Amino acid sequence: MKMFFQLFYLLPIFVLNACTDKTDEAAPIDDTTPNPTYTDQQLLNKVQQDAFKYFWNYAHPVSKLARERYHTDDPSNDANIVTTGGSGFGLMTIIVGIERGFVTKAEAVSRLTTALNFLENADRFHGAWPHWMNGTNGDVIPFGTVDNGGDLVETSFLCQGLICVREYFKNGTAEEQALAQKADYLWKGVEWSWYTKGENALYWHWSPNFGWQINFKLEGYNECLITYVMAASSPTHPITSAAYHQAWARNGSIVSPASLYNIPKILNHNGTGSVGPLFWAHYSYLGLDPRGLSDQYANYWTLNQNHTKINYQYCLANPYGWTGYSDKCWGLTASYTRNNNGSTGYSAHQNNNDRGVISPTAALSSFPYTPVESMKFLRFLYEERANKYIGVAGPYDAFSEHHNWVTPRYLAIDQGTIATMIENHRTGFLWNLFMQAPEVRSGLISLGFSSTQHGF
Repeated sequence: MKMFFQLFYLLPIFVLNACTDKTDEAAPIDDTTPNPTYTDQQLLNKVQQDAFKYFWNYAHPVSKLARERYHTDDPSNDANIVTTGGSGFGLMTIIVGIERGFVTKAEAVSRLTTALNFLENADRFHGAWPHWMNGTNGDVIPFGTVDNGGDLVETSFLCQGLICVREYFKNGTAEEQALAQKADYLWKGVEWSWYTKGENALYWHWSPNFGWQINFKLEGYNECLITYVMAASSPTHPITSAAYHQAWARNGSIVSPASLYNIPKILNHNGTGSVGPLFWAHYSYLGLDPRGLSDQYANYWTLNQNHTKINYQYCLANPYGWTGYSDKCWGLTASYTRNNNGSTGYSAHQNNNDRGVISPTAALSSFPYTPVESMKFLRFLYEERANKYIGVAGPYDAFSEHHNWVTPRYLAIDQGTIATMIENHRTGFLWNLFMQAPEVRSGLISLGFSSTQHGF
């Protein structure tokens, strides 16, 4: 249950800050106005551009990093909180925006230069950034009572983005090369080996005031695979492969013989008894290419595809009889949620924590794994429910057809996987950028990975 301890350890301050209103029930909305119809490519372009807006139109005005959240019903809510992991997703989304013509390269270079300069001067703890920072001055904002230091997992999400920035701009103009060099400098400053505590394991948090008090070891399958990959890939502060095999893979016990809906799980999903929320198939794989990626424990393409199909089949089975679940309305992951009293909270929706709430990022970010099923959901959103579920930065974070409820809000970590994973489905763009980095290749090989897609 350790992963769920982590999730719900993090939730109290999040919920207190984000969910102060008594109710968020949707007012009656006229959704009888016909929505336009699109070709598949038009739809993909549109949802990518909409999600891009979160990181461009609604970024913090000083740091240019991603705000933790944006509430269209209360835009001033925690407007100065920027998120480390979500900002990493935002760096990658902006690069996609250049490729798709949503913004010029010159505009993006200016924006990204401001963001990376801010990161250089922000609070760091043995090289790791905190989960939250003040977007005006870079000071740590505590994510919990004793969580006011380095967050290694969020830092790994950011470094995944920094690697992509470096690879994308490294052969460009003088200004672009300077940006690439800054990205390289920043990621190489993370002291991954410090976060082992001298053990064969990585630990999530360290605080200058509370030390290792949280004591959360990264072990067993969840969203943190990229943390081990980045730590093994570091040319300055690497970890040994023993940490990966002994802690993360639990000396081999990470492997599961179980199946759900006649679909093999392949790995034990930490603390779930089933499969985890779908963000586990997204966060580590924005840059890390699962196509043809294997180690002694799993084929990671099959792992993620099976995870997504199990989630989809669960929604089709709909054991609780929620109104609205169907082959075009599905997808459970962590997002805002509807509490039993009608207020808005946050929950890691999954097969064994199903509240009748659909999170659009779940199906949309799964396009590489379930393109047909994800396209049905995308059409449902934009051609049947656009007036209810689409806002200023694309699909709202969560809704429930059963309760006639939608939260007109956004979270960086949810919007940040949409344009990126859809682009990987369309072109493999970010996968190819990240995997061409020589230290990533060396790090993966050191952990025992091979990739038929990338020739090692």
